[in-house]
Parts: sequence; C-alpha cells; structure tokens
Amino acid sequence: MKKTTKAIALLAASTMLAVSLTACGTPANTVFSADDLKGKKIGAQLGTTGYVYAGDVEDATVEPYNKGADAVQALKQGKLDAVIIDSEPAKAFVAKNDTLKILDDPFAEEEYAIAYKKGNDELGQKLDDALTKLKEDGTLDEIVSHWIGDNADQKSYTPDDSVERDGTLVMATNAEFPPYESVDGETIVGVDVDMMQAVCDEIGMELKVENMEFDSIIAAVQSGKADVGVAGMTVTPDREENVSFTQGYATTTQVIIVRKD
Repeated sequence: MKKTTKAIALLAASTMLAVSLTACGTPANTVFSADDLKGKKIGAQLGTTGYVYAGDVEDATVEPYNKGADAVQALKQGKLDAVIIDSEPAKAFVAKNDTLKILDDPFAEEEYAIAYKKGNDELGQKLDDALTKLKEDGTLDEIVSHWIGDNADQKSYTPDDSVERDGTLVMATNAEFPPYESVDGETIVGVDVDMMQAVCDEIGMELKVENMEFDSIIAAVQSGKADVGVAGMTVTPDREENVSFTQGYATTTQVIIVRKD
C-alpha cells in the first residue's frame, strides 16, 4: 500500500514537472482544422492570398511577414498558432522543420498566372500563345517534374542557344517561394524561372529576373519597371483591377502549417 501511494505521488510530481516545462517552452498546438483558426494568431506573407484569407477568419489576429520563412520561424517559436501559405512552399518549409506539419484539409484552392501591364495586349497574346505551346508539347510538365514530386532533381531548364532574341523581358518575382522561386547562391531558380526561360525561347527575348518584396510586384508591373510578375501569383478580382493575367499555368492550394503535438 505504501509503495502504491509513493508511486502515485511520483507520477503526480512528474506530471506537474512536464506541465511546468511545457508552460515555460513552446505552447501546445491548438489548431487541428480550419475551424480552429477562429480567434487565433495567424501568420502570413504580406501581399499574398494567404494573408487575405487569414484576414477573413473570425476574430483572428493576422501577423504580416515579408518572408514566408519568417512566419514559419515565428510559428516554431510559439509566437503564432498557425501559418497560411501556398502548398508547395509549405512542403519545403516542413521538410526542413520536423516540429511542424501541414493539416490534411486544404484551406483554399487557387490558380497561378503571369501578370502583365493592363493594355499591353500584344505581350499578353504572346505569353498566352507560348504557354499554350509549352503545355501541348509537354515542356511545362517536364519543368515542373524537375522541381515538384518524389523524383524532383532541381535541374534548371537550359535556354535554347539557337533562338534569335530581340529585347529583354523583365520578370519581377519574390524568391521566397520554393520550389517556384528561391535563391541558390547568387541565382534565382525554380519552376517560375524555368517556365519563363522557356516562354522567352518561344517569343525570342532575353529573360532578366528582378527579385523584390512580394507586395511590390504588382506596382512594378503597373509602372513598367517590370514587364511581367511571376511569383506563384494567384488571379484575384482585386489584382485584376491593377494588372492583366494570362491563362493559368498551375493549380495549387493554400494550406495551414501548425506545430506537431
């Protein structure tokens, strides 16, 4: 009887110690579905659709970040309850952080397209024609396969040296969305960069990539600082008021990242 009482006392003490350590460290996860986001603190990259969607969550506090990686780091540290972000970057972040996970249910579905200046219909038609060809001949699928999937080798597209080029196409992007765009040394690589290299092969232009904050891309296209905006950019009514978009080139989802239990 004394041994049993002692064992119970030791168990109670151990439990209290565990609770104490948890309270002093990272808080436990409380978000298990989109419904649990109500009233929570959500992180998202400024200017993204994830940031917009987070703002629609009832009673939630939305924390803006210039980089998705910064939001993910804040989640790890317990400063956030969840992060809303594009699915492919989310997979890349979670692969590097074994204390995080992506909830099974997607938060929202969306489509990526190339943004270009309103009124520049000639360029828009060239971009659409090039995308159509790249889809039909399998080039776009091949590019994606090098960056997304179990067999992705992150091999960049090689431009066709035989193409005669006239002029430069300036692409505004935000290299914080692997595998669509990220920095490798001093080079920006990813699905979007390779796709635009292939597009430039079709329209006979040189590609120049300009890295900037995500919420500066639309303004850069509007002002003519950039010819196109390509950064895993979703077509939304608000954005269509400021720029035009090509046909879609990828369908993806917004997902919720949380801490593992």
